[in-house]
Amino acid sequence: MTLIEFLLLLLIAGVCGSIAQSLAGYSHGGCLVSIALGFIGALLGAWLSRLVGIGDFLAVQIGGATFPIIWSVIGGALFAAALAVLGGRNRNVE
Repeated sequence: MTLIEFLLLLLIAGVCGSIAQSLAGYSHGGCLVSIALGFIGALLGAWLSRLVGIGDFLAVQIGGATFPIIWSVIGGALFAAALAVLGGRNRNVE
């Protein structure tokens, strides 16, 4: 995998993580958190797709690695929602 392919993979993971955070309504961090959420969502989403028995759709091939776009967004949204439930929301009490 070349540097350009790796940076493109990070960009796609960041976009998927940002979309997942928007869907879950829980945003706690910046660009690096979105990238990490995109990768965690891809792992969780791939596990869910195998569990349910639905194959990958809208997957991108980058440098021999397959990145499932839709499953990454679904898995990331589920993970962000779980973080929101477990961590609670920060509220300013005056």
